[in-house]
Amino acid sequence: MLRSLLALRQIAQRTISTASRRQFENKVPEKQKLFQEDNGIPVHLKGGIADALLYRATMILTVGGAAYSMYQLAVASFPKKQG
Repeated sequence: MLRSLLALRQIAQRTISTASRRQFENKVPEKQKLFQEDNGIPVHLKGGIADALLYRATMILTVGGAAYSMYQLAVASFPKKQG
């Protein structure tokens, strides 16, 4: 127990070095150019194929869920007749 507390204390006292961080390329201007381009594509689909797949999956789940809820509402509104 004491050993783990000492190890935790040692880790907490270490300073974070900024020299070892990787430098990432700034891709914001490229993305801004892509999303501001006037090419008739809706902004929620400009990200590529992944955006299109997510959009279609969302639409399928939404329409399917709405249809299923209407079906369940219809089933519940017409109860089965008793013998």
